Amino acid sequence: MSLREFRKVGHWPTLLCALLYFAISSMIWVLVGALANNIVVDFPLSSFEKGILVGMPILCGAVFRLAFGWMADRIGARRTAIIGMVFTIVPLLAGWLWADSFGELLVVGLLLGVAGASFAVALPHASRWYKPQQQGFALGIVGAGNFGTSLAALIGPWLAGQFHWHAVFGLALIPLGIVLGFFVLFAKDSPNQPPPKPLTDYVAVLGLRDTWNLCLFYAVTFGGFVGFASFLSIFFHDHYSLGSVQAGALVALCVGAGSLLRPLGGYLADRVGGISLLTIIYVAAGIILLDLVTAPPLIWGVILFVTLMGLLGLGNGAVFQLVPQRFPKEIGVVTGIVGAVGGVGGFVLPTLFGGVHQLTGSYAFGFFFIALMAFGCVAMLFHISNAWAGSFITKEGLAAAAVHSAPAPQLEPEMAGARAS
Repeated sequence: MSLREFRKVGHWPTLLCALLYFAISSMIWVLVGALANNIVVDFPLSSFEKGILVGMPILCGAVFRLAFGWMADRIGARRTAIIGMVFTIVPLLAGWLWADSFGELLVVGLLLGVAGASFAVALPHASRWYKPQQQGFALGIVGAGNFGTSLAALIGPWLAGQFHWHAVFGLALIPLGIVLGFFVLFAKDSPNQPPPKPLTDYVAVLGLRDTWNLCLFYAVTFGGFVGFASFLSIFFHDHYSLGSVQAGALVALCVGAGSLLRPLGGYLADRVGGISLLTIIYVAAGIILLDLVTAPPLIWGVILFVTLMGLLGLGNGAVFQLVPQRFPKEIGVVTGIVGAVGGVGGFVLPTLFGGVHQLTGSYAFGFFFIALMAFGCVAMLFHISNAWAGSFITKEGLAAAAVHSAPAPQLEPEMAGARAS
C-alpha cells in the first residue's frame, strides 16, 4: 500500500496524535536517567542509589501499563491518554519546583511511570482505525515515537547545563501541553472498539508456561533496551569519565539504533521465523555482553553498545511476532502481561548494575549476568521450537497457516507449584 492510499483510510489525525503522545511520553519517561549525571552534582549518590533512581520510572511504568490498558478497554483510549498526559504534569511540576532530596526524586520517578504507560494506549488507539492488513504500517508509524528516548538523552543534559536540571522538568511541560492540546482537538476513538477483557482472561493465561516464556524473552530484549537507555549515561560518565552532554549524545546514538531497528524485527521474524531470529539475536547479544565484561576502550565500547541496542530493538519486534502464533485469541491480554514484565526487566538492569558497581567497583558481573540470561533464552527457544513445531509454527519455524488457541497440554502445565513457591 502506498502512502497516498494509506492516507485515504483510517483516521490520520488520530494516528498523528498517537505518534506525538507516544513520543513525548517516551521522552518524559526516561528524563530522570537522562539527567542523572546532572542530578548527582547536587545530590551525591551511591552507585546503587543511582540505579534505583533511574530504574524507578521504568518499574512504575510497567505497573501503570497494565492499569492504563485496562482503562483504555473500558473508557476508551482517547480519554485514557488525556488522563495520562494530565497526570504527567504532576511529576514534571514536582521535579521542577519541589524535588530537593533523593527521596523526593524517587517520588518524581514513581509518578513518571505514568508516561511509560503510553505504549499500552497509543498503539491500540491508532491501530483500531485500520484493517488488519493496514495495522502493521500504522503500528510502525506510532512505534517510531520511541525516538523520544533518544531526544531525552540528547537534549536533556544540554538543557540542564544551560538552565539547571530542575528547569528541564519545567521545560518538558511545553511540548506536553502542545501534544495534549492536539489530542483534545483532533484525536478520536475508533467506532470499532473490542469488548473489554474480563479479569479472568488475565488469570487464565498467567497459568500457562508459554506466557512466562514470552515474558522472559521480552524482559531481556525490552528490559535490556529501556534499562540501558536509562543507565548508559551514568555508565559512560562513571566508567569513561565523559561529561553529561557527551554521554547523552552517545546514549542517543545507541538508543536510536534500537528504536530504528524495532520495526525491522517484526518484518524479519515474518520471513525467517521469530524463534530463529530471536536465537540469532540472543547469541549475538550474549557474545557482545561478554566482550563488555572486559571493559573495552571507549570507541570499541560505543560500537558494541550500538550493536547491542540494535539487536535488542530487533528482538523487541520479534518477540511480539510470536504472541499471535501462540495466543491468537488472547493477543491483547498476553501483550499487556508481556509488556509489563518487560518493564520490570528494565528496572532490574540499572538496579543490578548499580549494586554490582557499589560492591565490586566494576560493572563486569552485571554484563556477565545479562549474558547468562541471553544464553538462557537460547536454551528456552530450542525447547519451545520443538514443542510448537507442527501446531503453532511450521517445522521450518514459520507461522503456521492456521493456529488454535487451545493450549498444548504436555507443554503448558498449570503453574500451581510456581505460584505456591
